[in-house]
Amino acid sequence: MHMQLLPNDRVLIYDRTDFGISNISLPNGKCRPNSDDCSAHSVEYDVASNSVRPLTVLSKVWCSSGSLMPDGTVTQTGGSADGALVVRTYNSCDTCDWQEVPNGLVAERWYATNHKLPDGRQIIIGGRGTFNYEFYPKTPETAAAVDFPFLTETNDPNMENNLYPFVFLYPDGNLFIFANNRAIFFDYVNNQVVKNFPKIPGDDPRNYPSTGSGVLLPMRVVQGCVPEVEFMVCGGAPRTAFLNAMNGVFDGALDTCGRIKISDPDPQWVMESMPMARVMGDMLLLPNGHVLIINGASAGAAGWEYGRDPVLTPVVYRAGDPVGSRFEMQTPATIPRMYHSTAVLLRDGRVLVGGSNPHDKYEFSNVLYPTELSLEEFSPSYLDSDVSGLRPVIISPVTGANMKYGDQVLMQFAVSDNLDPNSVMVTLVAPSFNTHSFSMNQRLLVLDSCPVTTDPESSNYQVSVAMPPTGNIAPAGYYLLFVVHQDIPSEGVWINIQ
Repeated sequence: MHMQLLPNDRVLIYDRTDFGISNISLPNGKCRPNSDDCSAHSVEYDVASNSVRPLTVLSKVWCSSGSLMPDGTVTQTGGSADGALVVRTYNSCDTCDWQEVPNGLVAERWYATNHKLPDGRQIIIGGRGTFNYEFYPKTPETAAAVDFPFLTETNDPNMENNLYPFVFLYPDGNLFIFANNRAIFFDYVNNQVVKNFPKIPGDDPRNYPSTGSGVLLPMRVVQGCVPEVEFMVCGGAPRTAFLNAMNGVFDGALDTCGRIKISDPDPQWVMESMPMARVMGDMLLLPNGHVLIINGASAGAAGWEYGRDPVLTPVVYRAGDPVGSRFEMQTPATIPRMYHSTAVLLRDGRVLVGGSNPHDKYEFSNVLYPTELSLEEFSPSYLDSDVSGLRPVIISPVTGANMKYGDQVLMQFAVSDNLDPNSVMVTLVAPSFNTHSFSMNQRLLVLDSCPVTTDPESSNYQVSVAMPPTGNIAPAGYYLLFVVHQDIPSEGVWINIQ
């Protein structure tokens, strides 16, 4: 139900504690306190060894949210029932486990969205019946929750359609927030809406339970600024899809995407049609700037038993191509990934896909879409063997390097085939927290770079790139750094920007 890539190439995974007994036992006969449940509901997955280590979650983490903090700790917030006010932290090591702060929040956060801020805190926005926001860690000045009328305004009675709002840090320090069918710029420092955007054409909702997905398209840094910022949302379900699904009527999902240049003085939506309709899909930014749309269904809505007709075919969207040729269908999967599926980008450019459980318990047989415990990889076409000669290999910096804002970094890389120096870019990708078709904190920067040259001593190639200038453009913390040649990315290297 939830996944976060960690800066040691492990993936933190958890679902909920009250699904029933899982198929993974806690070590040494350990059981959850005051329970006969001795199974794990969270694991740390080691990508390199394809192995899992069971972890112990004490309180209910169902439909929660979180962020990878600047020091590499995952800070996860909320959940349901006894977990709704809990803050949990996880700092990866071979023996580490979840730590819990029982009353770390002041308002219950169930289906909320988190975003990392430039000062190292995170903002936690909304949740079921919670029309406010708060910050974590707390300070005396920010100890209380702050009312947020935008969430009340975008809440559809008996349907909601504004849970897990799409939240992104804009380069001027404000937040771009999309909920239901409209968006705002929000100054969280002064609790003020500074701009209202037009409603998306068609008026259909795009947030839970009419769940679509949204991203900021790649942001190009030019001389320390980001001159153009564009938001894209795809899929979702008609406004009454959730209520109809409750009554056994499964409306067709939406097949549209909307793009809006939120940096324009008078921004307007531009609509496009996907090759197929999709609800509960995931949108992931690939290292080359393309957008992967994966998982989901073609009818119904998010919720227990409310989705129908899985969409097995992933789609890659090339934002810079001409209209009409931007979507490319990929090889279909064989496993339905319905409600409570996840997807995260890995350092080597693959996408880890897992989950799918549209039931309120583990159900492995005699149901339309059984609980799915497998993980699988989606390999984009840039990993095909016939383009391996074009793939860069980063020589420096090495993974784990520390950078400062505005640093000028001379990167060295190799390419075995002929290099086209005009087709090289360097991208920076934030590892996101994925749940319910939204990847929190997801952003991709195309860094400002000088022309590619050849190192006379090693014959390797080198390119000088500028690190982001401020925390508004790239909040402090861990990022994956890629060299991309002719749309073929290298493996990433981990860097930490402070």
